Amino acid sequence: MTAKPPALIAFQGEAGAYSDLACRSACPELETLPCASFDEAFAAVQKGRARLAMIPIENSTAGRVADAHHLMPEAGLHIVGEWFQPVRHQLLAVKGATLETIRTVQSHVQALDQCRGATRRFGLRRVVGADTAGSAAEIATSGDRTRAAIASSLAGKIYGLKTLAANIEDNPGNTTRMLLLSRTPSVPKPGRGRTITTFVFQVRNVPAALYKALGGFATNGVNMTKLESYMVGGIFTATQFYVDVEGHPADRNLELALEELRFFAKELRILGVYPAHPFRARQR
Repeated sequence: MTAKPPALIAFQGEAGAYSDLACRSACPELETLPCASFDEAFAAVQKGRARLAMIPIENSTAGRVADAHHLMPEAGLHIVGEWFQPVRHQLLAVKGATLETIRTVQSHVQALDQCRGATRRFGLRRVVGADTAGSAAEIATSGDRTRAAIASSLAGKIYGLKTLAANIEDNPGNTTRMLLLSRTPSVPKPGRGRTITTFVFQVRNVPAALYKALGGFATNGVNMTKLESYMVGGIFTATQFYVDVEGHPADRNLELALEELRFFAKELRILGVYPAHPFRARQR
């Protein structure tokens, strides 16, 4: 009998990262496990060191998260849930620092780009760091009152920094969509609320194959909420498509659409069938 994995949830990044915040919000019953890379977070679940992994897949401002799409299908894990994490950037500094003493601000390049208005307003020189939480940790260690970091409120709490300005993101709707991954699937029963099905496929090398493959979703009234393409194996002619649709594979319309897709697809793998997060309903 396989031992139950410990009550841990793995994420990529340092303590205080937005993925850490998402883990604590979505699964407060689990302890968080920081990992140096996505591969390490996947491996923690694969090898039974963690029960779940929380992986960012896309951001409403920055778009697709690099690496996640092509690494996740090869991880052999199952998507069992989704989480939409609001990204509220804080301007953090050591005790004794003020808006008048700080001269530079350090963070991940995307966080800096998402706070251009505030950094201009405060007259700060931007310094690119490896990530948000790591930047906060570095500022805390330095003790320098001329340096600030852009990171989460959780990072500020963990590293003993104070907030000089709260919620400084240019876009108040800035949100990251995360996926919860497990070694074992947890498929909701059909007809028990809104469901998302995620899958990847490659099309056969025949004219209009993609057009024909996707036609079944239109004719059967299936709402496709995401379609991404990316190369596999470093070959320009080998393109894999990553898809999210609304519905359960047991629903007749999605069943028919997938059946038609299989006729044109060289490979089709369902990565997960899971409940739609309530955030989706608020976006309509």
